[in-house]
Amino acid sequence: MNERSSVAELADSLRREVERYPEGRKLPSSRALMERHQVSPGTVSRAIAVLVAEGLVVSRPGAGVFRAAAFAAAPGGPAAPAARPGDLSWQEVALSADSGPRDLLAAPVFATLRVPPPDVIDLNSGYPHASLLPERLLAAALARAGRRPGAWDRPPTDGLTELRGWFARDIGGHAGPISAGDVLITSGGQGGLTVAMRSLAAPGSPVLVESPTYSGILAVIRAAGLRPVPVPIDADGVRTDLLADAFEATRARVFVCQPLFQNPTGAVLSPARRAEVLRIAREAGAFVVEDDFARLLVHADAPALPSPLAADDRDGVVVHLRSLTKAASPNLRVGALTARGPALARLRATQVVDSFFVPRPLQEATLELVADPAWARHLRTLGAELRDRRTAAVAALHRELPGLLGAYRPGGYHLWLRLPDGTDDAALVAAALRAGVQVTPGRPYHAAEPPAPHLRLSYAAAESPAQVAEGIHRLRAAYEESVG
Repeated sequence: MNERSSVAELADSLRREVERYPEGRKLPSSRALMERHQVSPGTVSRAIAVLVAEGLVVSRPGAGVFRAAAFAAAPGGPAAPAARPGDLSWQEVALSADSGPRDLLAAPVFATLRVPPPDVIDLNSGYPHASLLPERLLAAALARAGRRPGAWDRPPTDGLTELRGWFARDIGGHAGPISAGDVLITSGGQGGLTVAMRSLAAPGSPVLVESPTYSGILAVIRAAGLRPVPVPIDADGVRTDLLADAFEATRARVFVCQPLFQNPTGAVLSPARRAEVLRIAREAGAFVVEDDFARLLVHADAPALPSPLAADDRDGVVVHLRSLTKAASPNLRVGALTARGPALARLRATQVVDSFFVPRPLQEATLELVADPAWARHLRTLGAELRDRRTAAVAALHRELPGLLGAYRPGGYHLWLRLPDGTDDAALVAAALRAGVQVTPGRPYHAAEPPAPHLRLSYAAAESPAQVAEGIHRLRAAYEESVG
């Protein structure tokens, strides 16, 4: 049983128990509840917090937990008369003037964030399993950050100078072209993408994207009222001959790419094409938005990484995006946009209007995290664990589903599987879920009609290499059911 279901079950049990108590009656101690229900201290604490939030009990530090007044009106008590539901049909008319249902735009993002049931193996999520994340390190960093002088003061709108300096060095090197003044702290990678798209392109204009590409990029572009235009990629990254043609045909002013361990294909932009991308964009008078999402997810057996495009850019062509969430925690929503000149001013203006700034305690905790020597050790451990899961995934695919896996690179967290022509990837994903494994269809990664059916398989979210192999074994059963 996972912790969330344990908390819910204990809270439900305590609701029924409290109903029999007179007002002001003290509940059993936490130790007694742990022994009676065979749960952890954290589960008891969270269940009590649920009841406190519902107004069923009050917690008095040093004294205990007591039944609150007015229990009958609270959730779980005697039912109150149901309110007559209102008429919400008017909203359909009011929202019809918009460009279309936003839930359709967000559907691929929701799918990526969906947490499967406990009996389903997650080969879908882009976030590493909780056992791979530095939770103790994060807790210590957050505790130290809360004690920093001024930790709860309003931060600079661009972000803390020390944190901006750290990102500048991490992206461009100590003697590189990037300084702290070129960095804007953002609310994670997705928040940074949103700021970049709303800042650099006018509504209705085209934006060039790799094809296929991360479905969240396509969602952000469309939500900003922009039009994604696909540019095919191969094993060496974006096809620069087609990129030049696309700029000429569309007059686009933005190209969004993932040069390192591209999502979903895993491609790495080749050295020759790196220079070509910058040259082509500069001649077109366009920006390159470099989503460097996977740099901290390099596997232990990977060769030396190429530097970011931003580190080779002297003319302000590249707007670089870096986030710590995947390597640290989905809840550490801290990232950085790097740009120079008027582009940075535009990014800054968009973010301050949207959200003012990233909360200072979160920035202070990030500084504590990256300054801790244990952070580098965590990244090495994560690289080894991702290598082991990838090795297990590749071996299982060759054994269970030979022929579906093409080339791959030792980095990132996913593999891109080529399905037989005519395969319905959505039907296969549904069959896989019935078989007990969650994977991702390839269709949402294309801005236009896909040239072939694919699946994306993520091995980072699995609990162990053995679970990765078991998930692929279950996928084989679904494949045989759907494809034959």
